[in-house]
Amino acid sequence: MNEIADQDALRAHFGPISPMVERKVLPRLDRHCVAFIGLSPFLVIATADGEGGVDASPRGDPPGFVRVLDDRTLLLPDRPGNNRIDTFRNVVAHPGVGLIFFVPGIEETLRVNGRGRATTEALEDSAVQGRVPRTGLVIEVDEVFFHCAKALKRSRLWDKAAQVERSSFPSLGRIIADQQADWTVEAAEARIERAYREKMY
Repeated sequence: MNEIADQDALRAHFGPISPMVERKVLPRLDRHCVAFIGLSPFLVIATADGEGGVDASPRGDPPGFVRVLDDRTLLLPDRPGNNRIDTFRNVVAHPGVGLIFFVPGIEETLRVNGRGRATTEALEDSAVQGRVPRTGLVIEVDEVFFHCAKALKRSRLWDKAAQVERSSFPSLGRIIADQQADWTVEAAEARIERAYREKMY
């Protein structure tokens, strides 16, 4: 297998980047970026620890849940989860973050790269169902750009005809019971359902 081992070989293999693609990368949020973030109910955030271990985590809430504080700063509220806190542990060790915002029905996405820091302040405006998040992630934007629709077109992500029947794949309770001998399917599914019902916010 031929390995591409350095930057020059990588660029030679793929060829030059087009001027339009180079110029679309912005150092701050413009009105189109702000509008897209306002429509987005879902994103994936990527982080890395100080030793190069990486993580990508989904985040979702009502559209516009990520607050635009100014054209260089975002606030991502944290909601109750499994307490692994992978994102926060990584950001404390290494502040680099990458986000990709999705809007249902729109095949383009928005990518934001920058630096994050954990905060416990100024989270009141991020309350949902009367519950203020305990923690948030402030993201200082270094670069932002729209990503073309090829990936979502290839995957048919928003195409209802491409959706998988839920019954064709095991439930999370079934998976947990198969992977952890001390859980039954019924107990695992009851716990998951209770968390969905009582611990969303």
